[in-house]
Amino acid sequence: MTSVPPTTPLARHRLAGATRVTDAIYDAGYGSVRAFYEEAAQRLGMSPRDYANGAPHHVLLWSITDTDIGTVMAVAAPQGLCSTGIGEPAVLMERVKRQFPAAKLLRDDEAMNDVMSALVLLAAGRSAPDLPLHVQGTAFQARVWSALKEIPEGDTRTYAEVAQSINAPSSARAVANACGANPTAIVVPCHRVVRTDGSLGGYYWGIEIKRDLLQREATP
Repeated sequence: MTSVPPTTPLARHRLAGATRVTDAIYDAGYGSVRAFYEEAAQRLGMSPRDYANGAPHHVLLWSITDTDIGTVMAVAAPQGLCSTGIGEPAVLMERVKRQFPAAKLLRDDEAMNDVMSALVLLAAGRSAPDLPLHVQGTAFQARVWSALKEIPEGDTRTYAEVAQSINAPSSARAVANACGANPTAIVVPCHRVVRTDGSLGGYYWGIEIKRDLLQREATP
């Protein structure tokens, strides 16, 4: 029997009408959740305009789990992780709804299992598999976030050092703003950036969490 590849219109139709994303994936002809993410990512993902408009007509998966630094919530599109947050579940959900007001948000712990397992490891200060990201920002923010991912675990950089690393030595303040706008906490490790005097500086999720993460990463 010849295998017919799943088509984008069918997958879109199934996703729009399904109560579980995993059911829609199999109904559309994909053999596994992994196959869906790998093969359909580019065809079903959001454009930058869609993302900026709150992801209209898009299905985003989400899950939530307890970690060493508190409750962590994650939201993913087919291409990768869109958002992570740390804190109270109700507050995190409201934040996600503000980020993606037009999207269909579906909880699917099974499909998100690998993502959440990686986040648990990162929250514990341990190495984890690299998670693909699907985030939107300015070109400058993208350069900063890329530079942050190059900071080794257990190490820190100052805002000025990050600015220097992206060939924008006078932009330390803008680097700090880009860190504050980072949509994927702990995956893009903005917690590893400190002030020139070694003090922790700010952190969207709270200084205590930043201190805890750095201490965990520095512990062998």
